[in-house]
Amino acid sequence: MTDSQKWLALVLLAILGGFLYLLAPILMPFLAAFLLSYLGSPLVSRLCGWKFPRVLAVTVVFLGITLFFLALIGILIPGIKNQVLYLNSKMPEFINWINTQAIPWIYENFQIDIKHLDMSELTDLLGTSWRQAGSTLGQVISKIAASGMNLVGFFGNLLLIPVLTFYLLLDWPKLLTNIQDLLPRPIEKTVTQLLKECDDVLGAFLRGQFLVMICLSVVYSLGLKIVGLDIAFIVGLIAGLGSIVPYFGFTIGIVIGTIAAIFQFREFLPVAWVWTAFGVGQVIENWILVPYLVGNKVGLHPVVVIFSILAGGRLFGFFGMLLAIPAASVILVLLRHARRRYFASDLYKINEP
Repeated sequence: MTDSQKWLALVLLAILGGFLYLLAPILMPFLAAFLLSYLGSPLVSRLCGWKFPRVLAVTVVFLGITLFFLALIGILIPGIKNQVLYLNSKMPEFINWINTQAIPWIYENFQIDIKHLDMSELTDLLGTSWRQAGSTLGQVISKIAASGMNLVGFFGNLLLIPVLTFYLLLDWPKLLTNIQDLLPRPIEKTVTQLLKECDDVLGAFLRGQFLVMICLSVVYSLGLKIVGLDIAFIVGLIAGLGSIVPYFGFTIGIVIGTIAAIFQFREFLPVAWVWTAFGVGQVIENWILVPYLVGNKVGLHPVVVIFSILAGGRLFGFFGMLLAIPAASVILVLLRHARRRYFASDLYKINEP
């Protein structure tokens, strides 16, 4: 590329970045639809390989995605509601156990004097917190309701996701071909190869991690159910779905599971069994699920994974943690390409005879 072409490319990238920044508020449904289409396109291609018409294949995959999310919502909402009711009914009994057994044991072994919990004080505190939360929620709802266009826009964006997903799935091959045709011919082969490598890495991670999440939810739920935990299903589901961020699902699951086991059993042995269930889940994840479902295409060292998650969370919050591993995987592909170019360059071979 000449210097003028490089400057033109930089200007075009800057203009594109500016447009993306200005249009950020309306990009959410397009990004969500693009992700769903990316995940569903291999299934559509496989059905087309089985002589399905593309419209029928897209319809089948689209209905499958829709039913999955509806089933997930239908499972989560009643489950969370039942667990809240369960905790509310058990709270007085749990407070009594803390005052009569837990606090004396802590004082006897660690000489730490903890004030006894008063149910009335706790009720007042929770009531105050709920009132404050309700007041804040009421203000938010009133502001949203006062701006009818914002409310219409929110639901409009939500309803736009399935429509965009369907049409993207339908025209996915054509979209990829058009993008490839727009690439400058001198770099088309290199960029296509890099995009293929990125697709292999991202596909292995996203599709594989999706299956890992489902399997881990089942494993954790069954393990905790065998232990006898009353809220085994909801804890297992949270831990399994949270595994989309490496180590996050395991950490939050074992914390919630430990608290729930103490709350329910008030003995150490069931807590140890809860830890064992999560330990078995980790072994199954690391030795069976990840090697067979995700594979070794991502190839990120555990230290790099931890750094990426922390950096993504620090820069962009929770969504940064979600995108940390895919972004690091793409950067890894680019670094591998740069490494190959460096080894083939005159700079690397300068000292060779």
